[in-house]
Amino acid sequence: MIDLHVHSVFSDGELIPSEIARRLEVLGYEAVCIADHVDLSNVSAVLEKLWKFAEVRGDYEIDVLVGVEITHVPPKLIGKVVKRARSEGAEIVIVHGETIVEPVAEGTNLAAVQEEIDILAHPGLVDERTAEIAAENNVYFEITSRKGHCLTNGHVAKIAEEFGVKTVLNTDSHSPEDFIDRNFAEKIAKGCCLELNELLKNSRSVVRRKKV
Repeated sequence: MIDLHVHSVFSDGELIPSEIARRLEVLGYEAVCIADHVDLSNVSAVLEKLWKFAEVRGDYEIDVLVGVEITHVPPKLIGKVVKRARSEGAEIVIVHGETIVEPVAEGTNLAAVQEEIDILAHPGLVDERTAEIAAENNVYFEITSRKGHCLTNGHVAKIAEEFGVKTVLNTDSHSPEDFIDRNFAEKIAKGCCLELNELLKNSRSVVRRKKV
């Protein structure tokens, strides 16, 4: 199992990185990305803290990647935050997509996939043009177990398949109760007519390209 979208106390999560790593180790995960919510006000501070942890990540039994989730940033500023995050060492850059359960600015999805990001999280009723660009730029769409955000998983899976966009399964966890085991992940994948093994293969490809 791999989860590329988990939040820590450095944004609105409940757990410090060590506890995230340990809890997922016990569930049999091979990799996790801690991707806290950022905008221009805190991206540097969040990455500085996560890299402090990453200095000793080799001593854990799970691969831990340093990431960010650019959240509720006006579409015209997304590129600026992406560049800042990359320049300060973010291994994985996620953008908080246009979920139907939050007032995300219209145009966020389209702006995001035109930047150097890895994953468009919970993109809601994502449109065809966005999917075309995501496929061209190798941006992955997220299938999520997160309450509310998961309501459009079926649409995301369908349009991703139609336009050749790769998908990954993440939890967007904020608390221990949000973590899932393989059995539950299988059910989420099946509910979208997807194969968990294919989703995990895609997640591994993201992990691998960050280790190059």
